[in-house]
Amino acid sequence: MRLGFFTMPIHPVGRSLSETLEEDRELALVAERLGFVEGFYGEHITDAAETISSSLIFIAWLLRETRTIRLGTGTLNLPNHHPAAVAAQVAMVDHMAQGRFIMGISPGGLLSDAEVFGNLDKDRTAMFVEAIDHILGIWSGDPPYNLQGKYWTISTERTLIPELGQGTIAKPFQKPHPPIVVTGVAPFSKGITEAAARGWDPISANFLLPVWVKSHWPKYAEGCVKGGRAADPANWRVAKSIFVADDLATARHYATSPDGPYYGYYRSLAAKLIRNGRANLFKRDQSQPDSSVTIEGIVNDLVIWGTPAKVTEELMAFRDQIGDFGTLLYAAHDWKDRKLGIRSMELLAEKVLPALNTGLRSSTAA
Repeated sequence: MRLGFFTMPIHPVGRSLSETLEEDRELALVAERLGFVEGFYGEHITDAAETISSSLIFIAWLLRETRTIRLGTGTLNLPNHHPAAVAAQVAMVDHMAQGRFIMGISPGGLLSDAEVFGNLDKDRTAMFVEAIDHILGIWSGDPPYNLQGKYWTISTERTLIPELGQGTIAKPFQKPHPPIVVTGVAPFSKGITEAAARGWDPISANFLLPVWVKSHWPKYAEGCVKGGRAADPANWRVAKSIFVADDLATARHYATSPDGPYYGYYRSLAAKLIRNGRANLFKRDQSQPDSSVTIEGIVNDLVIWGTPAKVTEELMAFRDQIGDFGTLLYAAHDWKDRKLGIRSMELLAEKVLPALNTGLRSSTAA
């Protein structure tokens, strides 16, 4: 099993933007030092808690300070962007990254973003599909492109000057394009099936109950069959909220206290999802009323916390429940206590991951 991270990020409303951006930058530097193989950054325009407004800009900031870790968008919310701009900007960042870039894409889930871009009442899934088709068409084609769609029409036919390069959009460094991943944020996700059929790989979100995470594998396998490729667990990324400390009391307080960053994370996220009609994500029994969903219950269900030994045991049980997967993505949370936040990552990388892999090798040999 490999180790990466995924951050939306979610910080307390009112924290200095300069401070949170610096904290999110340091996250990648700490992760690379500890051997994390990859990290994903989210983006939103209209959220005072989720404060990275461009994942591409943020990744570009990190590329000169990192050497080995692969960095990905988590995700580019395609209906909020013009496909030609995404194609050109991703191509540029991919050349800057020299093979260390991963392209995470989605229709976007924050309704205030959809509203500010005039997309609230549009079919954003259809916009997403059209956008990625245009982006891939630009990369696989040549100017003047002449791509027709319901939401965007892309052409440089009237202004093309081939000998001067005018009217030409750059192609990525990685061929035919950077690896593409999608986030699975719903039980039995049809989106994962369609993505797998196109050769893309899934990330299962950290805010899903294990029973819903488990539902993603058969949907991925179904899509791989449609796409004519083998479904490999090594290509499945699973995000999880984890906190590791040197002693149990510290771990319990930091991960479960109502004034802690994990509780605050789910207070913010769950409120948005529930208001958006997504309370089902937090229910094992779909007949339960929405009023039965509490932040305390969500934290108890979704956060693995404890000493390295306890976390290792619970992650092994989690893996046994959902099935084999290739990369564990540590869901990053606000560093209310910077030392504890970094120490959690250290213990996960230096104690938990080796123990997990030893246990996995033993079970395979048996």
